[in-house]
Amino acid sequence: MNFQRGKRHDDLEMNLVPLIDVLLVIIIFLVVSATFSRTSELQINLPTAEANATQEKPLTIEVGVDASGKYTVNNKGLAETSVAAISEALQSAANGGKEPTVIINADANTTHQSVVNVMEASRVAGYTHITFATQAKSGS
Repeated sequence: MNFQRGKRHDDLEMNLVPLIDVLLVIIIFLVVSATFSRTSELQINLPTAEANATQEKPLTIEVGVDASGKYTVNNKGLAETSVAAISEALQSAANGGKEPTVIINADANTTHQSVVNVMEASRVAGYTHITFATQAKSGS
């Protein structure tokens, strides 16, 4: 019994837009809340090597200054105490080597001028690497 004879019924359609919205929200929630673990990672302790690369021993020139102001270059005494004589002795001790390190062994009671003369002679010879030899106090 159809009591509404003159009316036509429209075809029913399913609205998919709300379904797609809900699915996108669920996918975003799953991606954000998921924990990603690294299952293929190996825990490895690598061995260490004790061998060092061979290094060339740097060229060193030892200059000694005693309390009386006498100079020695590589344990050879110098007759003159002028800056030029010390510079020549440094150059001959270097034997044409490049950038030697000048080690100043000065007595504790030597004058400052004697040490400054060695430093000036090193500058004149063109050697910029200068260091001072010290010793540790006994009983410390």
